[in-house]
Amino acid sequence: MTDDAAPWWRRSLGGPTQRPSHAPPSFHSGELNDPRLSAALRTLELTVRRKLDGVLHGEHLGLIPGPGSEPGDARLYQPGDDVRQMDWSVTARTTHPHVRQMVADRELETWLVADLSASLDFGTAGCEKRDLVVAAAAAVTHLTSGGGNRIGAIVATGHQTIRIPARSGRTHAQSMLRKIATTPHAPDGVRGDLKSAIEALRRPQRKRGLAVVISDFLGPIDWRRSLRAISARHDLLAVEVLDPRDLELPDVGDVVLHDPESGRTREFTVSPQLRADFAEAAARHREQVEQSLRSCGAPVLTLRTDRDWITDVVRFVSTRRHNFGAPANRVPRQ
Repeated sequence: MTDDAAPWWRRSLGGPTQRPSHAPPSFHSGELNDPRLSAALRTLELTVRRKLDGVLHGEHLGLIPGPGSEPGDARLYQPGDDVRQMDWSVTARTTHPHVRQMVADRELETWLVADLSASLDFGTAGCEKRDLVVAAAAAVTHLTSGGGNRIGAIVATGHQTIRIPARSGRTHAQSMLRKIATTPHAPDGVRGDLKSAIEALRRPQRKRGLAVVISDFLGPIDWRRSLRAISARHDLLAVEVLDPRDLELPDVGDVVLHDPESGRTREFTVSPQLRADFAEAAARHREQVEQSLRSCGAPVLTLRTDRDWITDVVRFVSTRRHNFGAPANRVPRQ
C-alpha cells in the first residue's frame, strides 16, 4: 500500500488458536540442520507431491503453458490462435490458414523471486504469510524441476538479497527450499524492496525461461517497469500472498499497532469509519497491483492464510490448462 494506507501489524489483531490441517508447516527454526526444519520440509514435500502429481501430464509441460521456442508441426488455424504464428507457406500451398506450432525447450530454467520482507512475517489465520512463501516455492519447484530442468532463487528481505544459482536435481531443490525457509528476518524498521529483487533477476541476462515472483505486493508499485522488462524475455507468474488483515481490520476497539517496515508504533481506536477507510484503501491497492501485473502479462495465483493453499494451486494450474492460449488474467477470487 501507499504510505498513507500503510498496514499496521500486531498479533493482538487476532491469531489462530489451532493450526488448520490445510495450513503449510511452520518454518521458524532458523537453523539449516535443525531436525524440526527437516521434518517440516519433508511434510511439505509429501503434501505437494501427493496433491500435484496428477496435475501435470508429461515432463515438459510447463506450469504456464506457453508457445515454446522451437518450430514444430503446422496445423489448421483455430479462432484464438496467435496470428504471429501463421505459417504462410503452408497456408499458400493448401489455401487454408495454418499456424506453426512451437515446441518447448527440453530444459526449462525457472527463477523464483521470494519476497521475505517484514510484512510477510505476519499471519492471523492458519499460518504466517512467510510460511506460504515457502509453500509456494515448493509447489513451483515440484511443478517445474523434472526432466533435468533447472531452478534458482533470489530471496530478498530488504536488508539483504540472497542469490541461489539455478541447478537441477532433487538435492539442489531441497537445499534451495531449506535456504529460503531459514532466511533471517529483516531487522525492525527495514522496508522491503521488491523492485531491487526483480532487477537482480535481470542481470546477468539469462536464457528464456519462467520467472515467478512471490510477494504480498504491499508497498509502492515501483516495480512495474522492471517486471515488464522481465516479461519481454521470460514467461511470468505472480504469486500473491495475503492475510485477512491485509484486507480489513477487525472490530477490536483500542489497539496498539506496530509497522515493522517503518519501525513506527501507534495507538488506534478501530472505529467503523477507520475500518471502512482501511478496507477501501486495501481494495484500491489490490486493484492497482492487479492492473500492473496484468499489464506485464503475469497471471496471478492468490494464496491466503485462511484458505487451503494447495487447493488454490491445483485450481490455478487446471484453469491455465483449460485456458491454454488465452490472455493472462487472474483466477476468479473465491
